[in-house]
Amino acid sequence: MTYSLTWLPSTLEAAGLKVALVDGWTNRGRGDLGQALGVMCHHTAGPNRGNMPSLDTLIHGRSDLSGPLAQLGLGRDGTFYVIAAGKCNHAGAGEWKGITTGNTNFIAIEAENSGLPGDSPWPAVQVDSFYRGVAAILGHINQGVEFCVGHKEYALPKGRKPDPNLDMVLFREAVSAIMTGTVPASKLIPAIELEPQPGLTAGRPTLRRGAIGELVKQIQSKCGVNVDGHFGANTEAALREFQRTHGLVPDGIVGPKTWQVLDHN
Repeated sequence: MTYSLTWLPSTLEAAGLKVALVDGWTNRGRGDLGQALGVMCHHTAGPNRGNMPSLDTLIHGRSDLSGPLAQLGLGRDGTFYVIAAGKCNHAGAGEWKGITTGNTNFIAIEAENSGLPGDSPWPAVQVDSFYRGVAAILGHINQGVEFCVGHKEYALPKGRKPDPNLDMVLFREAVSAIMTGTVPASKLIPAIELEPQPGLTAGRPTLRRGAIGELVKQIQSKCGVNVDGHFGANTEAALREFQRTHGLVPDGIVGPKTWQVLDHN
């Protein structure tokens, strides 16, 4: 069954954010979400190294709590991993703005952070993406910034949860500034190269998972994976590793900057 939050990737991408789809996300959930009334912000309390090491846990859950545990995971590089289009186990007992049905009515973002002193301050790109992702979702569901809540603010009894270890008053102020247009919009990845390569009449398009064709074969050859022309999970994983190795943002998307580095390797 395809659940209702299929608009999440396009909404985040329209805000200029990097998005990675997790296989099976459209059919993943503990039933469908009810009316989306807000966004609940969490941190994973996972490892303090790696971009999104808690992803498997968010998909499958823990020994004491079945997954999925969030609709979205947010990596340290600012990439949103779309995990589930349905309802998730993330809120537990609590209340915010009179709403006590957190799992049913709040979309969850689990940002990768251990919650420990050694994992602070958070990467600037991750925090900025957190703000912009929340703003984009609230805009889509026609809710104000007051419907952005930290898990620690929602959870009852008070003090039951510490996440996220960010100042939520300042967080909402930043989200509000984005929603009211008082800060610049995030730069979108260009859809095509502005400068065509020698011998070509047009620039190469930006490619991501789901693309097919000869250009995908070129990417696969450079990244050392099976060359079949289908941009799938293995190609994306190899591309992310290539990007990390060459000092690029490992978003698994081949835009102008990644094309330029691929050309010289």
